[in-house]
Amino acid sequence: MIRINLLGQARPKAAKQSVPLEATLQVILAAAAILIAVVVLYVTYASEKRELDATNQRITALKAERTQLQQIKQEVEVYEQQKQTLQTQIDVIEGLQKNRTGAQELLQMVANTVVRVDQLWLTSLEKKGDSLTLLGEAGNIDSIANFITQLKRSGYFDKIEIQEAKEDDVAKAVTTYGFTMTAAIAGAAPTTDAATAKPAATPAPAPQPAPKGRS
Repeated sequence: MIRINLLGQARPKAAKQSVPLEATLQVILAAAAILIAVVVLYVTYASEKRELDATNQRITALKAERTQLQQIKQEVEVYEQQKQTLQTQIDVIEGLQKNRTGAQELLQMVANTVVRVDQLWLTSLEKKGDSLTLLGEAGNIDSIANFITQLKRSGYFDKIEIQEAKEDDVAKAVTTYGFTMTAAIAGAAPTTDAATAKPAATPAPAPQPAPKGRS
């Protein structure tokens, strides 16, 4: 449709409304503040999230380490029990070995002492703790006294006491004397000089024989 201006005057243009500069600045500043706040919040969030993730990873690692340490602790407890069991067995074996070795040394020392005395032999030897009871036969009283001397000189025995010494009829053709004596095992080991000591030239005073015949 064609419009014709019959008035012959130019049509007035609509006046533009101007926006105050202050209001524009306020809008810009508000937008900038919001943008800065968003950036700060994002950076803070990202930093906190990284720290939280690192903490969670550390917690997970510590839990795994704790589980591993608990397994190691259980293995150590098992090893300790096995160690105690083995140590008990070792102690028993060492005790048996010590007793066996001590018995061998005791018998060897008694035998070494007997062979130094003429006309004497043992028929019984009993050990109770550190005490020995010896029974034997001798061709004469001097042999018994010499045996006592050799026991003392060995350094392996002390507190040697004669319980009984009397003539008996073990051998009809010869005179023999049965004897019973006790001795304690000394704390000190025998020395080389004691082990090689010779029979005494003068024996210890001989015990008086009891009347012939066993009581």
